Amino acid sequence: MKLLFSRNPNPRLAVAVARHLGAKVEFEFAAPRAPGQGERYRPLNPNLLLPILRGPGKSLWEADAIACRLSRDARSNFWRTGEDEPEMMQWLSWGKENFARACDMVHFERGTKQRYRIGPVDQQRVEEGLRRFGTAAALLDAELAGRRWLVGDSVSYADFRMATFLPFNDVAGLPLNDYPSVERWYRQLEEIDAWRDPFQGLDAPVLPPVPG
Repeated sequence: MKLLFSRNPNPRLAVAVARHLGAKVEFEFAAPRAPGQGERYRPLNPNLLLPILRGPGKSLWEADAIACRLSRDARSNFWRTGEDEPEMMQWLSWGKENFARACDMVHFERGTKQRYRIGPVDQQRVEEGLRRFGTAAALLDAELAGRRWLVGDSVSYADFRMATFLPFNDVAGLPLNDYPSVERWYRQLEEIDAWRDPFQGLDAPVLPPVPG
């Protein structure tokens, strides 16, 4: 199988999962929306977005689906099953609609739009994202005060998914240090090699810089 990726948040997440699991995949840097590339990649993902897991038969897209597949192939409980699966799904659902969504709103304005010259920062969107972040981070902080990881006693995909945008906080500038349990939890993730630097040794051109 081949994992098509870039350095953007969701593809980064998929690469981190694959490397954490020691998945038997090849890695290929891709740019489906680059000029002239659409027809090549549309049969793999009609959205022309990454990540894409290409293998025998139908390709698979969306980071959550790819993480599920890779974890299943590795026979790992990184994607929780059994009694822990409902709780994991709870955090995936809540995180994408609340914590990660708020992070994305701020990062898109301060990071993505500036990297790719999409337009000026919309300060109203930033303020809305920060407000949502404060609400979600307070809840997450209270939950993490009594546990090391989101589900059970070890890291799971719920932790990786919740933190999707935090590696880009150098440009997003979210106030993580206002939430000590969230900050402690994220430091734990940064101790995992596959999370801290998923692209080590891969042909992965760096993202365009954000103008100062």
